[in-house]
Amino acid sequence: MPDSILAADGAAKAPGQAPAGARLLMHMCCGPCACICIQRLQAEGWNITGYYMNPNIQPLAEYLRRREACDQCAEHFGIPMVYGDEAWDLTAWLRQVQGRDTPPERCRWCVSSRMEGAFAKAKELGCTHFFSSLLYSKYQPHEAIREAGERLSGRDGGPLFLYRDFRPDWQAGIDLSIEMGLYRQPYCGCVYSEAERYGKKLARLVRQGKAQ
Repeated sequence: MPDSILAADGAAKAPGQAPAGARLLMHMCCGPCACICIQRLQAEGWNITGYYMNPNIQPLAEYLRRREACDQCAEHFGIPMVYGDEAWDLTAWLRQVQGRDTPPERCRWCVSSRMEGAFAKAKELGCTHFFSSLLYSKYQPHEAIREAGERLSGRDGGPLFLYRDFRPDWQAGIDLSIEMGLYRQPYCGCVYSEAERYGKKLARLVRQGKAQ
């Protein structure tokens, strides 16, 4: 599916200038992913509110550090922020992911649940559209994010899903985040992804211990 706004009737409209009076809630997974999305969408005239709601980001110190990066990003671009800090509950999150705690099931559930949260917040705030900076990352399950957005778009009179594939802007986003001095995290977010990120190092230490 090309970049589009998915209308309530399911019709895809080509991207361009934002519709008059449109208000976009952007779910922000982190500053480095969000910055290029905000820059591009502001250039189209979108009136953006940032939304940081990421209970998958663990431990809490990491969640707070990425929250600060989103604040920095919002200040740079002059957009307001709202927060879903009440959603962060490590025990509850681990219980919810139980039984689907390996990729790809874990990752699909993770992005879909955050899209649902973004849709609900956008509807609560009276926004006309919702979007997630997850659509920038080459490492996220892109089709699962898109499918969740399409499924939710316009539901019960709620906001429409704004679809953009920002993966071609990967290097531009990296360059911009470095220029802005944003914190660039070394792993996806959850404790499982942290273990996967550093697992090879641990495995080497184990092998070295056995060789001694």
